Amino acid sequence: MDTLTPSRFEVIADDVIVERDVMVTMRDGIKLATDVYRPAKDGKVIEGRLPAIMERTPYGKAERSRSEIEVGMAEPMKRNEVASYFVRAGYAVIYQDCRGRHNSEGEFSKYISEAADGYDTARWLVEQAWSNGQFGTMGLSYAAHTQAALACLNPPGLACMVMDSGGFSNAYQCGIRQGGAFELKQATWAYNQAIGEGDELARAAIEAEDIHAWFNVMPWSEGVSPVRWMPEYENYLLDQWRSGTFDESWRRVGLYMEGFYETFPEVPIVLMSSWYDAYVKSTLDNYRGLSAKDSRPLQLIMGPWLHGNRNTTLAGDTSFGPAAPLGGNVMESWLAFRRNWFDHWLKGKDNTVSQEPVVRAFVMGGGSGTRNADGRLDHGGHWIEASDWPLPGTEFRNYYIHENGSLSTEKPKDDAASFTYDFDPKDPVPTIGGSLTSGQPIFEGGGFDQREGEKFYGSKHPGLPLSARADVLSFETEPLAEDVAVVGPITVELYVSSDAPDTDFTAKLVDVYPPSKDYPTGYALNITDGIIRCRYRNSFEKPEPIVKGEVFKVTIEPFATANLFAKGHRIRVDISSSNFPKYDINPNSYAPEGRGRTSQVARNTVFCDGTRPSAIRLPIVGGAAMVALKPIAK
Repeated sequence: MDTLTPSRFEVIADDVIVERDVMVTMRDGIKLATDVYRPAKDGKVIEGRLPAIMERTPYGKAERSRSEIEVGMAEPMKRNEVASYFVRAGYAVIYQDCRGRHNSEGEFSKYISEAADGYDTARWLVEQAWSNGQFGTMGLSYAAHTQAALACLNPPGLACMVMDSGGFSNAYQCGIRQGGAFELKQATWAYNQAIGEGDELARAAIEAEDIHAWFNVMPWSEGVSPVRWMPEYENYLLDQWRSGTFDESWRRVGLYMEGFYETFPEVPIVLMSSWYDAYVKSTLDNYRGLSAKDSRPLQLIMGPWLHGNRNTTLAGDTSFGPAAPLGGNVMESWLAFRRNWFDHWLKGKDNTVSQEPVVRAFVMGGGSGTRNADGRLDHGGHWIEASDWPLPGTEFRNYYIHENGSLSTEKPKDDAASFTYDFDPKDPVPTIGGSLTSGQPIFEGGGFDQREGEKFYGSKHPGLPLSARADVLSFETEPLAEDVAVVGPITVELYVSSDAPDTDFTAKLVDVYPPSKDYPTGYALNITDGIIRCRYRNSFEKPEPIVKGEVFKVTIEPFATANLFAKGHRIRVDISSSNFPKYDINPNSYAPEGRGRTSQVARNTVFCDGTRPSAIRLPIVGGAAMVALKPIAK
């Protein structure tokens, strides 16, 4: 933690002044460092009551935020530049360091203290002489989690929110765990953040650790991890890893917004994410849960990018073209959009906010399929608008897997053969892109051709398609006779068995390009994926071992998506039992979560006959529902 300094005024410009490190006292006596930006004249504060905009962050209230970048900018804006923009529009702006981070006191325990600390800060805010008693919140990722957490406690003065790529609907199902498996982005996040914390010796020790080597010796334990030099980081990480059962610890405020939907403040909210973001499910679940009350104005925005990269054209090795960035296509700029939102709900200005679509979503696909100048696949795409999510008129259609490796809407034969493979925890299927964040330097998200490569952790056969592995089952349609738009939630139901007491099953939706000049062997683009840990097949609250030889059904819920499978392409689903290092590896032993030191090879079987029809359920949207987003005025 940085050395504390007394509160002090700093002139940002003649018309903007900031009071640095105002120490706001929490209910337990811990003080959180807070910067308060206000209007000034000739370098002196202008007294008066103003609406406020607040962001609470663990990344440094005075640091440059990577999310504050607009189209055409070479680097993100500094926080004082963002604050100055809103101050000049007539707001007080508050940035606060989360507990135990940077200039704030206390011990950092990821996510758990944000609700109470946010509420106490809100109570302090509305009591200040410069406050008119109302405030809005904004922020990306963790700063969206902090918004959701404080709102669950219904704080005084909260009037509107802008939640970008975060805000746990249920962290057990999205963000920390998924389908019972642990998301290892939590491990890379802890490692990357710990490097910047602690004393000089601790930082040097963590920097000296070989994080790649540590990923080969999982699970970690107390004192045996690359973050052991920062015990508070190791403690919360191991707690998340080992908390496999959905119990009361997962229902705590800050992790479980869906448990507070009924009492959540009826304030206007913008919910934004992107198809290759790690918070697709949280964002869409929050939209559905909060939209139950018609009196709460909501806007949903879903782009094609990686986590928070709203003004880029790409995700991984895939380009979506010039239509993809938010700025210039959906809105003038992210800054201007937020100002309009706050002006409307905090100042009562009659602007365009009330006329904007409820849902704006980017449908990926429809590009040329060539390799662009940057060496990426031109997948293309376009924006649509709608009145609700899922889109009205969506048809949910089952595509069944067949013994010949095909995927079709025809039901399988009664006597169709099954597929059996060996899943060896010592040789997991490597993660090649996907809906990921915070994975560097181990893994990265986005769309990639599904073949092994040196850049992908765990690849043993660079250049070989994942579908060539014996433990990957691939099923694909015939080349499509016409475009097929898949827009909405996806479910995979598999009838399976295993000779191990526990194992995982994974499912991945793939858009298969035909061979071309630029891609002679075609291009298998990952669209979305999911996982289920079989001990939780009947209940996430009451795990139970697999009965050897027993056939049972598992349900996998890959993240929702929006992709146009073009004419001539194939729709493919890949089934396996691992996706590492996105998820932790199941040792197949039914050992307590995060503690398994021995493993066994599981012989897993997937059935596809008439009485046990395994299928992927896709949301098919017709042309009438694909209403193009009206272009913005330029």
